[in-house]
Amino acid sequence: MPEPAPLPVEQLHFAMPPVHRSPDEERVHRKERLAGALRLFGSYGYEDGVSGHITARDPEFTSCFWVNPFGVPFDEAHPDDLILVNGEGQVLQGRHHVNQAAFTVHAQVHLARPDVVAVAHTHSEHGSALAALGELIDPLTQESCAFYEDHALYDAYTGVVVDEEEGRRIAGALGGRKAVILRNHGLLTVGDSVDAAAWWFLSLERSCRIQLAARAAGKPVLIEHRDAVATREQLGSDLVAWINYQPLWRRIARTF
Repeated sequence: MPEPAPLPVEQLHFAMPPVHRSPDEERVHRKERLAGALRLFGSYGYEDGVSGHITARDPEFTSCFWVNPFGVPFDEAHPDDLILVNGEGQVLQGRHHVNQAAFTVHAQVHLARPDVVAVAHTHSEHGSALAALGELIDPLTQESCAFYEDHALYDAYTGVVVDEEEGRRIAGALGGRKAVILRNHGLLTVGDSVDAAAWWFLSLERSCRIQLAARAAGKPVLIEHRDAVATREQLGSDLVAWINYQPLWRRIARTF
């Protein structure tokens, strides 16, 4: 009996970022994904008291962004609880205060990067440990190559960021890259979707953990420059990040 014929490729399901029919529809989508990313970060233990934030630019009012409300646990995040904040840090919609540090850093990154939809920053354990060393991610694994020559170090620490000028300096250090390591502070990632920014944060945190573990075990062998660049070109786009994030979204979406 002959084996079954291959199915036409066009009949196989492959998820791609949705195309929205209106700003209202896109707003609902971004808020759902933002709440889901917060819950996912909570499940990974990235929450540290009231520190840590993910923001998403509003699709219609592009100088405003949605952010997790001050004092609400990550794993309780719901789209209806998110607050909308303008560029001056004033709450436009919602029932909670905004964390001023969230506004200061995230607002400046959003302002400097019109291409960025979402910004993620928390004090995750391994990211904070590598940040304390004031080092960048080395090209040690396929995943870490996504950040090769596409992340930066903000080589300063001046306390809790409540100063717009400090926020601008952090945005300047980030430049056009996907991530910045804030010395003695933690990690910050960006993306053209909530899914991409969240994936880059998860992947960067894991890269920090692997780098610290490899160094503790011996002398790590770096991937050569040409191969690291080629791998980044294959895996370093926001579309690839979005695709990688979808299994995690499906898992966390069941908690709503």
